[in-house]
Amino acid sequence: MRPEAAGRAPAWVLRREGWLVFLLGTLAFVAIPLSLGSVGISWDTVNHHIYLGWTAEHPRFDRDYLAASYQSYQYPYLYWPIYKLALGGASGMTAGIVIALMHATAIPATWMIARSCIPGEDWFAIAMRGGAVVLAFISGAVLSMFDVTSNDLVAATPLIWAYALALRPVSRPGASLAWPVASGVLAGLSVAFKLSNGFLALAMPVLWLWPAGPLRVRLRRCMLAGLCVLAGFAASYGYWGWQLWTHYGNPIYPLYDGLFEPLRHWLGWHR
Repeated sequence: MRPEAAGRAPAWVLRREGWLVFLLGTLAFVAIPLSLGSVGISWDTVNHHIYLGWTAEHPRFDRDYLAASYQSYQYPYLYWPIYKLALGGASGMTAGIVIALMHATAIPATWMIARSCIPGEDWFAIAMRGGAVVLAFISGAVLSMFDVTSNDLVAATPLIWAYALALRPVSRPGASLAWPVASGVLAGLSVAFKLSNGFLALAMPVLWLWPAGPLRVRLRRCMLAGLCVLAGFAASYGYWGWQLWTHYGNPIYPLYDGLFEPLRHWLGWHR
């Protein structure tokens, strides 16, 4: 049972709670590279991270083949900031701060999820939401992203936002269809960033169907959001996928190349 002594928090705290969590979380994120003084140069950084950023700015299909093994064909655009930082001679601390600020974009969405799952306007609820946000980011897997150039957390951020917006009608009954539409687009964006996020995106229909309401309305909301996933994926992955198709006859090369063989044959496509 929630302690009655906690009392209702002042209105200004409730209005600015999300911003306060975002500010404090961002300061904590930035403190990590400041304390370390550098960013680790992992095998992946040397092998393909900077190369992918280079590819994002200057496609090299006509010059290289498997230059960075099959990682050469990952979605490259999230690595462009790392490439520009390396090209510009940024210090390890500066690069670490930039990476931390990119990671910080996940904080508001995490708080929104906590707000939907832990409603309330007293100090106890505020403390529980703050604790939930802290717990979300203190696992070893997440903390390990702050001293390397891996983009796993950045690629997952749109999916976290997709979950947060899908839960919006739970905390605000009667919310418009704009929330599931935005949720679907962001889920598609996240899958484009990292194809393995698709397994997590499969859970999205549960959240789109969750808010109470007539079954017809809930199904319409789910179908609309599902179409938006496809639209978000096509809009964000389309250019890169078209380049891979043009050169290799497979928009997700080299994955599942055999499945595209019948399509290539039907279209008369030859390598």
